Amino acid sequence: MLTIKRHFLVVLVILGSICVSIHAGQSYTVSFDTPAKLHEYLRWEPGRSPLVGAHQGGPRPGFPENCIATFEGSLRFAPCLIECDVRKSKDGVLVLMHDRSVDRTTTGEGLIESLSLIQLKHLNLVDAMGTVTDYKIPTLSDTLRWAKGRAILELDIKGTLTPQEVVQAIKTEDAESCVVVITYDVRAAELYHSLDERLAVSCSTRGIEGVTRLLKSPIPATNLIAFVGVYEPPRDVYALLHKKRICAILGTMGNLDRKAKRHGIQTYIALLRNGADILATDDVELASKAITAYLQNRVGSK
Repeated sequence: MLTIKRHFLVVLVILGSICVSIHAGQSYTVSFDTPAKLHEYLRWEPGRSPLVGAHQGGPRPGFPENCIATFEGSLRFAPCLIECDVRKSKDGVLVLMHDRSVDRTTTGEGLIESLSLIQLKHLNLVDAMGTVTDYKIPTLSDTLRWAKGRAILELDIKGTLTPQEVVQAIKTEDAESCVVVITYDVRAAELYHSLDERLAVSCSTRGIEGVTRLLKSPIPATNLIAFVGVYEPPRDVYALLHKKRICAILGTMGNLDRKAKRHGIQTYIALLRNGADILATDDVELASKAITAYLQNRVGSK
């Protein structure tokens, strides 16, 4: 089921194979009963709606990266894929944290792997401007429970965490219906798939060679989305992925986001017209506005 604000009504046309309902409200939420329904939602088809990938959850002033309150704020703009980073504490608890240390993003100091969960929970998260907030470091278990019936998490695995540990954490919370595991090469993607065939997997590809390598893997196309990089790939890359009904994530965080800030939403709209299906961005609000305008223009042109 998809719960969504009124100005994304066009999604009803695009996601006809998914059970969709609309309620007036303050959040865009998605909910899937089974992993197979999640896979279908993420599959490419002609005319489908582009999606936003909220890099590190979509931080902004007052709302730090890798923070559940930040995730909730991002859902006010679009039915985002929530990208978040996972590390392991000294006592083996999986928590959300990008850096190896807590120095940049919390009120504390030290390496994640040298701090226990109790020590981590005493710290407050800090936003990108250095402002201390009331928010705490979430555990992965808390985040998985929050995501059910609400959002899709993209888990970016950091540090010494093993695929076995990650898959076990997902299975413990019965969260395969709301999770995509991020991998950076085909071998890692294949390992995750071998551990749990129900998992959706994002795999980095580089050009036609990278896509061809991914398509030769034993992972069914139904389980895959492809990260095509942080610069626009040749259109042949999109065409090859779309032929197998695989959606392409384009990372706009960094240079492309800065270009959009300077030149406006037309920057994102051009990327979507060229073939990008998911914009992984640091500017969730602006990318969401671009998708809304892109969909309205497409419907108007018909």
